Amino acid sequence: MNKAELIKRVARDTGLTKADVLRVLDAVLAQVTRTLRRGDEVKLVDFGTFLVSHRRARAAHNPYSGTAMKLPARRWPRFSPGKRLKALVR
Repeated sequence: MNKAELIKRVARDTGLTKADVLRVLDAVLAQVTRTLRRGDEVKLVDFGTFLVSHRRARAAHNPYSGTAMKLPARRWPRFSPGKRLKALVR
């Protein structure tokens, strides 16, 4: 399912217009993004948690040339599904 399909189905299920659903979805995604950018997590009960993982700097090698390189430390977004979501998917 892509974003357009999600908007269409939510509009059908809620009776809202597609434009309204699009504005709400964009606002939710923007808020999740801003929260993760600050380093905080977003917990949605029974659905899951969006969080930021910290990857430390490490040494690696280029598989094509074989040269060594150093990868810097960085932050990485993660999603951890909740118990109910896991159970429903199983």
